[in-house]
Amino acid sequence: MTVERPRNPEHGDYATNVALQLAKKVGVQPREFATWLAEALQTEAAVAKADVAGPGFLNLTLAGEAQGAIVRAALEDGYGTGTELAGKRINLEFVSANPTGPIHLGGARWAAVGDALGEVLRARGAEVTREYYFNDAGAQIDRFVRSLIAAAKGEPAPEDGYAGTYVNDIAAEVLRREPGALGDPETVREIGVGLMFEEIKRSLHEFGTDFDVYFHEDSLHESGRVDEAVAKLKANGSLYEEDGAWWLRSTDFGDDKDRVVIKSDGAPAYIAGDIAYLVDKRGRGFDLCIYMLGADHHGYIARLKAAAAALGDDPDSVEVLIGQLVNLVSEGQPVRMSKRAGTVITMEDLVDAVGVDAARYAMIRSSVDSGLDIDLDLLRKHSNENPVYYVQYAHARTSSILRNAADLGITPGEDFALLTHEREGDLIRTIGEFPRVVATAAELREPHRVARFLEELAGTYHRFQQDCRVLPRGDEETTPLHQVRLQLVNATRRVFAAGLRLLGVTAPERM
Repeated sequence: MTVERPRNPEHGDYATNVALQLAKKVGVQPREFATWLAEALQTEAAVAKADVAGPGFLNLTLAGEAQGAIVRAALEDGYGTGTELAGKRINLEFVSANPTGPIHLGGARWAAVGDALGEVLRARGAEVTREYYFNDAGAQIDRFVRSLIAAAKGEPAPEDGYAGTYVNDIAAEVLRREPGALGDPETVREIGVGLMFEEIKRSLHEFGTDFDVYFHEDSLHESGRVDEAVAKLKANGSLYEEDGAWWLRSTDFGDDKDRVVIKSDGAPAYIAGDIAYLVDKRGRGFDLCIYMLGADHHGYIARLKAAAAALGDDPDSVEVLIGQLVNLVSEGQPVRMSKRAGTVITMEDLVDAVGVDAARYAMIRSSVDSGLDIDLDLLRKHSNENPVYYVQYAHARTSSILRNAADLGITPGEDFALLTHEREGDLIRTIGEFPRVVATAAELREPHRVARFLEELAGTYHRFQQDCRVLPRGDEETTPLHQVRLQLVNATRRVFAAGLRLLGVTAPERM
Protein backbone atom coordinates (compact mmCIF):
# COMPACT_ATOMS: atom_id res chain seq x y z
CA MET A 1 0.00 0.00 0.00
CA THR A 2 1.25 3.50 -0.79
CA VAL A 3 0.18 6.93 0.37
CA GLU A 4 1.63 9.80 -1.61
CA ARG A 5 1.05 13.40 -2.54
CA PRO A 6 -0.50 13.80 -6.01
CA ARG A 7 1.44 15.88 -8.50
CA ASN A 8 -1.78 17.67 -9.42
CA PRO A 9 -3.14 19.49 -6.32
CA GLU A 10 -6.65 19.24 -7.82
CA HIS A 11 -6.49 15.54 -6.95
CA GLY A 12 -6.36 16.31 -3.24
CA ASP A 13 -3.73 16.34 -0.54
CA TYR A 14 -2.99 12.61 -0.55
CA ALA A 15 -3.67 9.63 -2.81
CA THR A 16 -3.63 5.96 -1.84
CA ASN A 17 -3.98 2.62 -3.58
CA VAL A 18 -5.27 0.89 -0.43
CA ALA A 19 -8.48 -0.23 -2.14
CA LEU A 20 -6.56 -1.80 -5.01
CA GLN A 21 -4.42 -3.71 -2.51
CA LEU A 22 -7.20 -4.95 -0.22
CA ALA A 23 -10.28 -5.34 -2.42
CA LYS A 24 -9.53 -8.94 -3.36
CA LYS A 25 -9.26 -9.94 0.30
CA VAL A 26 -12.64 -8.29 0.96
CA GLY A 27 -14.17 -10.00 -2.08
CA VAL A 28 -15.29 -6.92 -4.05
CA GLN A 29 -14.08 -4.87 -7.00
CA PRO A 30 -11.43 -2.23 -6.12
CA ARG A 31 -13.54 0.72 -7.23
CA GLU A 32 -16.51 -0.48 -5.19
CA PHE A 33 -14.28 -0.94 -2.13
CA ALA A 34 -12.77 2.52 -2.69
CA THR A 35 -16.27 3.99 -2.79
CA TRP A 36 -17.10 2.40 0.59
CA LEU A 37 -13.89 3.80 2.04
CA ALA A 38 -14.60 7.26 0.61
CA GLU A 39 -18.06 7.32 2.15
CA ALA A 40 -16.69 6.24 5.52
CA LEU A 41 -13.85 8.76 5.46
CA GLN A 42 -16.21 11.62 4.59
CA THR A 43 -17.61 11.28 8.11
CA GLU A 44 -14.20 11.91 9.67
CA ALA A 45 -13.58 15.43 10.91
CA ALA A 46 -10.03 15.35 9.54
CA VAL A 47 -11.18 14.69 5.96
CA ALA A 48 -12.77 17.49 3.95
CA LYS A 49 -13.26 15.39 0.81
CA ALA A 50 -12.67 11.81 -0.37
CA ASP A 51 -12.90 11.01 -4.08
CA VAL A 52 -12.49 7.80 -6.07
CA ALA A 53 -10.38 7.92 -9.22
CA GLY A 54 -9.58 5.41 -11.97
CA PRO A 55 -9.85 1.73 -11.09
CA GLY A 56 -9.95 2.40 -7.37
CA PHE A 57 -7.49 5.07 -6.26
CA LEU A 58 -8.61 7.16 -3.31
CA ASN A 59 -7.88 10.90 -3.25
CA LEU A 60 -8.14 12.68 0.08
CA THR A 61 -8.35 16.37 0.92
CA LEU A 62 -7.62 17.28 4.53
CA ALA A 63 -9.85 19.49 6.62
CA GLY A 64 -8.44 22.53 8.37
CA GLU A 65 -8.16 20.73 11.72
CA ALA A 66 -6.06 17.96 10.19
CA GLN A 67 -3.75 20.54 8.65
CA GLY A 68 -3.53 22.18 12.05
CA ALA A 69 -2.50 18.84 13.56
CA ILE A 70 0.45 18.70 11.14
CA VAL A 71 1.58 22.19 12.12
CA ARG A 72 1.21 21.44 15.83
CA ALA A 73 3.24 18.25 15.44
CA ALA A 74 6.00 20.14 13.62
CA LEU A 75 6.19 22.59 16.52
CA GLU A 76 6.93 19.76 18.96
CA ASP A 77 10.47 18.73 19.86
CA GLY A 78 11.42 15.50 18.16
CA TYR A 79 9.32 16.01 15.03
CA GLY A 80 10.69 13.58 12.45
CA THR A 81 11.83 11.04 15.02
CA GLY A 82 10.38 7.57 15.43
CA THR A 83 10.74 4.31 17.29
CA GLU A 84 10.78 1.65 14.57
CA LEU A 85 14.51 1.02 15.22
CA ALA A 86 14.26 1.23 19.01
CA GLY A 87 16.32 -1.45 20.72
CA LYS A 88 18.51 -2.06 17.64
CA ARG A 89 22.25 -1.62 18.24
CA ILE A 90 24.06 -0.60 15.05
CA ASN A 91 27.81 -0.37 14.48
CA LEU A 92 28.34 2.14 11.68
CA GLU A 93 31.89 2.02 10.37
CA PHE A 94 32.83 4.67 7.84
CA VAL A 95 35.74 6.64 6.40
CA SER A 96 38.43 4.24 7.76
CA ALA A 97 40.76 5.85 5.23
CA ASN A 98 44.27 4.65 4.53
CA PRO A 99 46.30 6.04 7.46
CA THR A 100 49.18 7.10 5.25
CA GLY A 101 47.89 10.46 4.11
CA PRO A 102 45.20 13.13 4.49
CA ILE A 103 41.53 12.27 3.92
CA HIS A 104 40.82 12.27 0.19
CA LEU A 105 37.52 13.20 -1.47
CA GLY A 106 36.12 9.68 -1.27
CA GLY A 107 36.77 9.65 2.46
CA ALA A 108 35.25 13.10 2.74
CA ARG A 109 32.08 11.82 1.07
CA TRP A 110 31.82 9.02 3.62
CA ALA A 111 32.61 11.41 6.46
CA ALA A 112 29.61 13.54 5.54
CA VAL A 113 27.24 10.76 4.46
CA GLY A 114 28.17 8.41 7.30
CA ASP A 115 27.74 11.10 9.90
CA ALA A 116 24.34 12.04 8.47
CA LEU A 117 23.27 8.39 8.24
CA GLY A 118 24.18 7.91 11.89
CA GLU A 119 21.95 10.85 12.84
CA VAL A 120 19.09 9.59 10.67
CA LEU A 121 19.28 6.10 12.21
CA ARG A 122 19.35 7.60 15.70
CA ALA A 123 16.36 9.77 14.84
CA ARG A 124 14.36 6.62 14.19
CA GLY A 125 15.33 5.04 17.50
CA ALA A 126 18.50 3.03 16.84
CA GLU A 127 21.47 3.02 19.19
CA VAL A 128 24.31 3.89 16.82
CA THR A 129 28.05 3.65 17.43
CA ARG A 130 30.13 5.55 14.89
CA GLU A 131 33.39 3.70 14.39
CA TYR A 132 36.64 4.41 12.55
CA TYR A 133 38.82 1.42 11.68
CA PHE A 134 42.44 2.53 11.69
CA ASN A 135 44.42 0.26 9.36
CA ASP A 136 47.69 0.45 11.29
CA ALA A 137 48.88 -3.02 10.28
CA GLY A 138 50.16 -4.23 6.93
CA ALA A 139 52.43 -3.28 4.07
CA GLN A 140 51.07 0.25 3.58
CA ILE A 141 52.38 1.26 7.02
CA ASP A 142 55.81 -0.13 6.15
CA ARG A 143 55.83 1.94 2.94
CA PHE A 144 54.73 5.02 4.89
CA VAL A 145 57.57 4.59 7.39
CA ARG A 146 60.12 4.20 4.59
CA SER A 147 58.71 7.37 3.01
CA LEU A 148 59.11 9.29 6.28
CA ILE A 149 62.70 8.11 6.65
CA ALA A 150 63.50 9.13 3.06
CA ALA A 151 61.94 12.55 3.61
CA ALA A 152 63.88 13.03 6.85
CA LYS A 153 67.09 12.27 4.95
CA GLY A 154 66.17 14.63 2.12
CA GLU A 155 65.88 11.76 -0.33
CA PRO A 156 63.11 11.13 -2.90
CA ALA A 157 60.20 9.00 -1.81
CA PRO A 158 60.54 5.25 -2.47
CA GLU A 159 59.02 4.09 -5.73
CA ASP A 160 56.10 2.47 -3.87
CA GLY A 161 56.00 5.13 -1.15
CA TYR A 162 54.14 8.33 -0.39
CA ALA A 163 55.00 11.90 -1.35
CA GLY A 164 53.67 15.36 -0.64
CA THR A 165 54.40 18.18 1.75
CA TYR A 166 52.50 16.37 4.49
CA VAL A 167 55.15 13.61 4.47
CA ASN A 168 57.92 16.19 4.82
CA ASP A 169 56.03 17.92 7.64
CA ILE A 170 55.51 14.70 9.60
CA ALA A 171 59.11 13.59 9.04
CA ALA A 172 60.36 16.92 10.37
CA GLU A 173 58.12 16.64 13.44
CA VAL A 174 59.35 13.07 14.10
CA LEU A 175 62.94 14.34 14.13
CA ARG A 176 62.01 17.29 16.31
CA ARG A 177 60.49 14.95 18.88
CA GLU A 178 63.16 12.27 18.59
CA PRO A 179 66.38 13.49 16.88
CA GLY A 180 67.85 9.98 16.77
CA ALA A 181 64.78 8.38 15.21
CA LEU A 182 66.42 7.74 11.82
CA GLY A 183 68.38 4.92 13.34
CA ASP A 184 65.26 3.27 14.73
CA PRO A 185 62.46 2.59 12.20
CA GLU A 186 60.15 1.43 15.01
CA THR A 187 60.40 4.87 16.61
CA VAL A 188 59.64 6.48 13.25
CA ARG A 189 56.66 4.15 12.93
CA GLU A 190 55.30 4.87 16.39
CA ILE A 191 55.65 8.65 16.21
CA GLY A 192 54.94 9.13 12.51
CA VAL A 193 51.85 6.94 12.31
CA GLY A 194 50.56 8.51 15.53
CA LEU A 195 51.02 12.00 14.07
CA MET A 196 49.22 11.01 10.86
CA PHE A 197 46.34 9.56 12.81
CA GLU A 198 46.00 12.66 14.99
CA GLU A 199 45.95 14.83 11.88
CA ILE A 200 43.22 12.66 10.35
CA LYS A 201 41.13 12.93 13.52
CA ARG A 202 41.68 16.70 13.65
CA SER A 203 40.62 17.25 10.05
CA LEU A 204 37.53 15.06 10.53
CA HIS A 205 36.59 16.98 13.66
CA GLU A 206 36.92 20.28 11.83
CA PHE A 207 34.70 18.78 9.11
CA GLY A 208 32.07 18.14 11.77
CA THR A 209 32.57 14.38 11.97
CA ASP A 210 33.57 12.71 15.23
CA PHE A 211 33.56 9.04 16.13
CA ASP A 212 32.53 7.14 19.23
CA VAL A 213 35.20 4.49 18.71
CA TYR A 214 38.60 4.59 16.99
CA PHE A 215 39.51 0.94 16.51
CA HIS A 216 43.09 -0.05 15.71
CA GLU A 217 43.60 -3.00 13.36
CA ASP A 218 46.94 -3.71 14.97
CA SER A 219 45.18 -4.52 18.25
CA LEU A 220 43.49 -7.52 16.59
CA HIS A 221 46.87 -9.05 15.76
CA GLU A 222 48.64 -8.15 18.99
CA SER A 223 45.82 -9.47 21.19
CA GLY A 224 45.65 -12.82 19.40
CA ARG A 225 42.06 -12.25 18.22
CA VAL A 226 43.03 -12.94 14.61
CA ASP A 227 44.52 -16.29 15.64
CA GLU A 228 41.37 -17.07 17.65
CA ALA A 229 39.09 -16.35 14.71
CA VAL A 230 41.22 -18.47 12.38
CA ALA A 231 41.22 -21.32 14.90
CA LYS A 232 37.42 -21.16 15.13
CA LEU A 233 37.09 -21.42 11.35
CA LYS A 234 39.51 -24.32 11.22
CA ALA A 235 37.59 -26.09 13.97
CA ASN A 236 34.21 -25.78 12.25
CA GLY A 237 35.59 -26.87 8.88
CA SER A 238 35.22 -23.52 7.14
CA LEU A 239 38.96 -23.38 6.31
CA TYR A 240 40.89 -25.83 4.18
CA GLU A 241 44.59 -26.10 3.39
CA GLU A 242 45.90 -25.98 -0.16
CA ASP A 243 49.35 -25.16 -1.54
CA GLY A 244 50.52 -24.33 1.97
CA ALA A 245 47.82 -21.67 2.47
CA TRP A 246 44.56 -21.74 4.40
CA TRP A 247 41.44 -20.85 2.42
CA LEU A 248 37.97 -19.80 3.51
CA ARG A 249 35.20 -21.85 1.88
CA SER A 250 33.49 -18.58 1.00
CA THR A 251 31.92 -19.96 -2.19
CA ASP A 252 29.80 -22.18 0.07
CA PHE A 253 28.23 -18.98 1.37
CA GLY A 254 27.64 -17.05 -1.85
CA ASP A 255 31.07 -15.54 -2.62
CA ASP A 256 32.38 -15.80 -6.19
CA LYS A 257 35.61 -17.50 -5.07
CA ASP A 258 37.29 -18.90 -1.99
CA ARG A 259 39.54 -16.45 -0.12
CA VAL A 260 43.03 -16.92 1.27
CA VAL A 261 43.00 -16.27 5.02
CA ILE A 262 46.51 -17.44 5.93
CA LYS A 263 49.09 -17.15 3.16
CA SER A 264 51.61 -19.86 2.36
CA ASP A 265 54.31 -17.98 4.27
CA GLY A 266 52.16 -18.12 7.40
CA ALA A 267 51.25 -14.43 7.37
CA PRO A 268 47.57 -13.51 7.71
CA ALA A 269 45.88 -12.09 4.62
CA TYR A 270 43.89 -8.90 4.97
CA ILE A 271 40.61 -10.79 5.29
CA ALA A 272 41.90 -12.46 8.46
CA GLY A 273 41.75 -9.10 10.21
CA ASP A 274 38.30 -8.46 8.73
CA ILE A 275 37.03 -11.74 10.15
CA ALA A 276 38.45 -11.05 13.60
CA TYR A 277 37.03 -7.53 13.47
CA LEU A 278 33.56 -8.86 12.68
CA VAL A 279 33.81 -11.28 15.61
CA ASP A 280 34.84 -8.37 17.81
CA LYS A 281 31.93 -6.20 16.70
CA ARG A 282 29.37 -8.89 17.23
CA GLY A 283 30.95 -9.70 20.57
CA ARG A 284 30.33 -6.12 21.62
CA GLY A 285 26.61 -6.71 21.19
CA PHE A 286 25.86 -5.04 17.86
CA ASP A 287 22.78 -6.38 16.05
CA LEU A 288 23.83 -4.88 12.74
CA CYS A 289 27.29 -4.01 11.42
CA ILE A 290 27.19 -1.48 8.58
CA TYR A 291 30.38 -1.01 6.57
CA MET A 292 30.66 2.04 4.31
CA LEU A 293 33.36 1.32 1.74
CA GLY A 294 34.82 2.85 -1.39
CA ALA A 295 34.06 2.03 -5.02
CA ASP A 296 36.95 -0.45 -5.26
CA HIS A 297 35.58 -2.58 -2.42
CA HIS A 298 32.51 -4.05 -4.11
CA GLY A 299 33.78 -7.58 -3.57
CA TYR A 300 33.61 -7.05 0.18
CA ILE A 301 29.83 -7.39 0.18
CA ALA A 302 29.94 -11.11 -0.56
CA ARG A 303 33.12 -11.89 1.37
CA LEU A 304 32.02 -10.21 4.62
CA LYS A 305 28.64 -11.91 4.50
CA ALA A 306 30.39 -15.19 3.74
CA ALA A 307 32.70 -14.66 6.70
CA ALA A 308 29.70 -14.11 8.97
CA ALA A 309 28.03 -17.29 7.72
CA ALA A 310 31.26 -19.28 8.08
CA LEU A 311 31.47 -18.17 11.69
CA GLY A 312 27.95 -19.48 12.25
CA ASP A 313 26.55 -15.98 12.40
CA ASP A 314 23.67 -14.36 10.53
CA PRO A 315 24.86 -12.89 7.19
CA ASP A 316 22.13 -10.27 7.53
CA SER A 317 24.01 -8.88 10.53
CA VAL A 318 26.44 -7.49 7.93
CA GLU A 319 25.50 -4.70 5.56
CA VAL A 320 27.93 -3.10 3.10
CA LEU A 321 27.33 0.26 1.41
CA ILE A 322 29.52 1.15 -1.57
CA GLY A 323 30.23 4.78 -2.43
CA GLN A 324 31.26 5.98 -5.86
CA LEU A 325 34.02 8.42 -6.78
CA VAL A 326 34.03 12.18 -6.28
CA ASN A 327 35.55 14.75 -8.63
CA LEU A 328 36.04 18.47 -8.21
CA VAL A 329 35.34 20.78 -11.12
CA SER A 330 36.20 24.46 -11.44
CA GLU A 331 35.53 26.60 -14.51
CA GLY A 332 34.39 23.46 -16.26
CA GLN A 333 37.70 21.66 -15.75
CA PRO A 334 38.67 18.88 -13.31
CA VAL A 335 40.75 19.95 -10.31
CA ARG A 336 43.55 17.44 -9.83
CA MET A 337 46.35 18.94 -7.76
CA SER A 338 46.28 19.08 -3.97
CA LYS A 339 47.98 21.74 -1.89
CA ARG A 340 49.39 19.16 0.50
CA ALA A 341 49.08 15.69 -0.95
CA GLY A 342 50.53 16.56 -4.35
CA THR A 343 48.32 14.28 -6.44
CA VAL A 344 45.14 13.42 -4.55
CA ILE A 345 42.61 16.16 -3.75
CA THR A 346 41.91 16.14 -0.02
CA MET A 347 38.99 16.95 2.20
CA GLU A 348 40.87 19.99 3.49
CA ASP A 349 41.31 21.26 -0.08
CA LEU A 350 37.54 21.14 -0.53
CA VAL A 351 36.83 22.83 2.80
CA ASP A 352 39.37 25.56 2.06
CA ALA A 353 37.60 26.19 -1.26
CA VAL A 354 33.93 26.30 -0.17
CA GLY A 355 33.66 25.90 3.63
CA VAL A 356 32.41 23.05 5.80
CA ASP A 357 28.66 23.53 5.29
CA ALA A 358 28.81 23.62 1.51
CA ALA A 359 31.27 20.73 1.39
CA ARG A 360 29.18 18.50 3.65
CA TYR A 361 25.90 19.33 1.94
CA ALA A 362 27.35 18.76 -1.53
CA MET A 363 28.63 15.34 -0.46
CA ILE A 364 25.34 14.28 1.12
CA ARG A 365 22.71 15.52 -1.35
CA SER A 366 23.37 12.85 -4.00
CA SER A 367 22.99 9.09 -3.76
CA VAL A 368 26.31 7.41 -3.04
CA ASP A 369 25.46 4.83 -5.74
CA SER A 370 26.47 7.33 -8.41
CA GLY A 371 29.64 9.25 -9.09
CA LEU A 372 29.67 12.86 -7.96
CA ASP A 373 31.06 15.96 -9.67
CA ILE A 374 31.28 18.91 -7.31
CA ASP A 375 31.24 22.31 -8.99
CA LEU A 376 33.35 24.61 -6.82
CA ASP A 377 32.15 27.72 -8.66
CA LEU A 378 28.52 26.82 -7.94
CA LEU A 379 29.16 26.18 -4.24
CA ARG A 380 30.82 29.59 -3.87
CA LYS A 381 27.74 31.39 -5.15
CA HIS A 382 25.39 33.19 -2.76
CA SER A 383 22.37 32.49 -4.92
CA ASN A 384 19.53 30.02 -5.27
CA GLU A 385 21.64 28.06 -7.75
CA ASN A 386 23.71 26.87 -4.79
CA PRO A 387 21.63 24.16 -3.04
CA VAL A 388 23.02 24.66 0.46
CA TYR A 389 22.64 28.43 0.21
CA TYR A 390 19.08 27.96 -1.07
CA VAL A 391 18.11 25.90 1.99
CA GLN A 392 20.02 27.94 4.56
CA TYR A 393 18.64 31.18 3.17
CA ALA A 394 15.09 29.84 3.46
CA HIS A 395 15.75 29.06 7.13
CA ALA A 396 17.22 32.52 7.65
CA ARG A 397 14.10 34.09 6.08
CA THR A 398 11.83 32.26 8.50
CA SER A 399 14.00 33.39 11.40
CA SER A 400 13.88 36.98 10.16
CA ILE A 401 10.08 36.96 10.03
CA LEU A 402 9.88 35.60 13.58
CA ARG A 403 12.29 38.29 14.82
CA ASN A 404 10.29 41.01 13.11
CA ALA A 405 7.05 39.65 14.56
CA ALA A 406 8.55 39.68 18.05
CA ASP A 407 9.65 43.30 17.55
CA LEU A 408 6.06 44.17 16.57
CA GLY A 409 4.63 42.25 19.51
CA ILE A 410 2.78 39.80 17.25
CA THR A 411 2.27 36.33 18.69
CA PRO A 412 1.55 33.19 16.64
CA GLY A 413 -2.06 32.02 16.43
CA GLU A 414 -3.70 28.64 15.99
CA ASP A 415 -6.90 29.22 14.02
CA PHE A 416 -5.75 26.78 11.35
CA ALA A 417 -9.13 26.77 9.63
CA LEU A 418 -8.07 30.16 8.19
CA LEU A 419 -5.27 28.53 6.17
CA THR A 420 -7.21 28.02 2.94
CA HIS A 421 -4.76 29.46 0.40
CA GLU A 422 -3.24 26.96 -2.03
CA ARG A 423 0.31 27.95 -1.02
CA GLU A 424 -0.52 27.41 2.64
CA GLY A 425 -1.79 23.93 1.88
CA ASP A 426 1.31 23.14 -0.17
CA LEU A 427 3.57 24.19 2.69
CA ILE A 428 1.62 22.23 5.31
CA ARG A 429 1.64 19.08 3.19
CA THR A 430 5.37 19.40 2.60
CA ILE A 431 6.02 19.83 6.32
CA GLY A 432 3.89 16.76 6.93
CA GLU A 433 6.21 14.67 4.76
CA PHE A 434 9.25 15.17 6.98
CA PRO A 435 8.78 12.16 9.32
CA ARG A 436 8.18 9.85 6.36
CA VAL A 437 11.27 11.19 4.57
CA VAL A 438 13.47 10.60 7.62
CA ALA A 439 12.03 7.11 8.13
CA THR A 440 12.66 6.22 4.48
CA ALA A 441 16.18 7.66 4.62
CA ALA A 442 16.91 5.43 7.61
CA GLU A 443 15.33 2.34 6.06
CA LEU A 444 17.15 2.70 2.73
CA ARG A 445 20.37 4.16 4.23
CA GLU A 446 19.93 7.24 2.01
CA PRO A 447 20.41 10.50 3.92
CA HIS A 448 20.41 12.37 0.61
CA ARG A 449 16.62 12.12 0.78
CA VAL A 450 16.66 14.57 3.68
CA ALA A 451 18.68 17.09 1.67
CA ARG A 452 16.37 16.80 -1.33
CA PHE A 453 13.36 17.22 0.94
CA LEU A 454 14.85 20.40 2.39
CA GLU A 455 15.31 21.79 -1.10
CA GLU A 456 11.68 21.00 -1.88
CA LEU A 457 10.63 22.63 1.38
CA ALA A 458 12.70 25.72 0.55
CA GLY A 459 11.00 26.07 -2.82
CA THR A 460 7.56 25.58 -1.31
CA TYR A 461 8.29 28.12 1.41
CA HIS A 462 9.59 30.75 -1.01
CA ARG A 463 6.40 30.42 -3.07
CA PHE A 464 4.28 30.67 0.07
CA GLN A 465 6.04 33.83 1.22
CA GLN A 466 5.69 35.36 -2.23
CA ASP A 467 1.90 34.86 -2.31
CA CYS A 468 0.90 34.97 1.38
CA ARG A 469 1.61 38.05 3.45
CA VAL A 470 2.68 36.97 6.95
CA LEU A 471 3.17 40.30 8.72
CA PRO A 472 0.90 43.33 8.38
CA ARG A 473 2.12 46.29 6.34
CA GLY A 474 2.57 49.70 7.91
CA ASP A 475 -0.46 50.65 9.99
CA GLU A 476 -2.41 47.59 8.85
CA GLU A 477 -4.14 45.83 11.73
CA THR A 478 -2.85 42.44 12.81
CA THR A 479 -5.44 39.78 12.06
CA PRO A 480 -5.83 36.14 13.15
CA LEU A 481 -4.71 35.17 9.63
CA HIS A 482 -1.40 36.98 10.15
CA GLN A 483 -0.98 35.19 13.45
CA VAL A 484 -1.71 31.69 12.17
CA ARG A 485 0.56 32.24 9.17
CA LEU A 486 3.25 33.24 11.65
CA GLN A 487 2.73 29.90 13.39
CA LEU A 488 3.11 28.13 10.05
CA VAL A 489 6.39 29.98 9.47
CA ASN A 490 7.57 28.92 12.90
CA ALA A 491 6.78 25.28 12.13
CA THR A 492 8.64 25.58 8.83
CA ARG A 493 11.68 27.04 10.56
CA ARG A 494 11.78 24.16 13.01
CA VAL A 495 11.63 21.58 10.21
CA PHE A 496 14.47 23.33 8.35
CA ALA A 497 16.55 23.34 11.53
CA ALA A 498 15.80 19.68 12.28
CA GLY A 499 16.68 18.57 8.75
CA LEU A 500 19.91 20.55 8.60
CA ARG A 501 20.87 19.20 12.03
CA LEU A 502 20.51 15.65 10.71
CA LEU A 503 22.93 16.54 7.92
CA GLY A 504 25.42 18.21 10.24
CA VAL A 505 24.93 21.54 8.44
CA THR A 506 24.34 24.78 10.33
CA ALA A 507 21.00 26.58 10.24
CA PRO A 508 21.95 30.27 10.22
CA GLU A 509 19.40 32.78 11.47
CA ARG A 510 20.92 35.61 9.41
CA MET A 511 22.53 35.61 5.97
